[in-house]
Amino acid sequence: MKILANDGIAPIGKTILEKAGFTVITETVPQDKLIEAINDNNYVGIVVRSATKVRKDIIDACPGLKLIGRGGVGMDNIDVAYAREKGLQVINTPASSSQSVAELVMAHLFGAVRFLYDANRQMPINGLTDFNGLKKKYGKGIELRGKTMGIIGFGRIGQSVAKYALGCGMDVVAFDPFLDKATVSVEVAQQTVHVEIKTISLDELLANADFISLHVPAPKDGSAVLGKNEFAKMKNGVIIANAARGGVVDETILIENLNSGKVAHACLDVFTNEPTPREDLLKHPKISLTPHTGAATEEAQDRIGEELASQIITYFSSITVK
Repeated sequence: MKILANDGIAPIGKTILEKAGFTVITETVPQDKLIEAINDNNYVGIVVRSATKVRKDIIDACPGLKLIGRGGVGMDNIDVAYAREKGLQVINTPASSSQSVAELVMAHLFGAVRFLYDANRQMPINGLTDFNGLKKKYGKGIELRGKTMGIIGFGRIGQSVAKYALGCGMDVVAFDPFLDKATVSVEVAQQTVHVEIKTISLDELLANADFISLHVPAPKDGSAVLGKNEFAKMKNGVIIANAARGGVVDETILIENLNSGKVAHACLDVFTNEPTPREDLLKHPKISLTPHTGAATEEAQDRIGEELASQIITYFSSITVK
């Protein structure tokens, strides 16, 4: 049986699948050639990340396809309900990348409060001629300790962010319409501290958070989780991090609030128009940027590959037995 890993798969995942008798192809097929490639090569499964889209047209045109796998959490690039309605198995790896995404969020926040993202741009250009000027410019940082972290979406990734925030001495508040409370376990020096966090309303979070980190899927209706009304309810000088999905933050409203000073900084790993983000976002002096690399660590990719391989083997074993 042949699997197309169109956005790649970690070598360990490929090895596990091959040992189980699968043929795994990792050459990327352009989106407009996918249907032809799947049918001509008799692929029974396709594995994607965020780049490749598996929509109704592919599902309808590829009767031999039995499984769609998403290496990661969000599956907004897959028509999940339609695929399952047609009898396809749809899988993802929700537990594999939580820590990596959380660490990137914290890296962004540390970089924002000490202006590292901008200092790293300016020092090579102006460090020799205006060292003291840059020193003065970046001399108004703040500490994370003692500040309030507001987490929107308190699933696996949100709770992983909470662990790091608590470890930094931050207060944590969370909003999640599907969760009343969660116990977060923080491991420090071979000791484990259990912290129960009760979720609050979104309005209460917006009014109290010094930092806001989003960990929610993009709304199906195309609306933003943080739009004009939500920004109006935030504290002055808030810092926002989005490592979830492009579109959950209204980018135009974000820029307006950065320009007005309402939002002190933004930390963005995802963008509405990937892979061609808005130029004014990329060049804005108050935005820390990464190119959708939240789960892009060696450890996370290995876990994703192993989890995908395990689920693929289990599924095809079950239908073979039947």
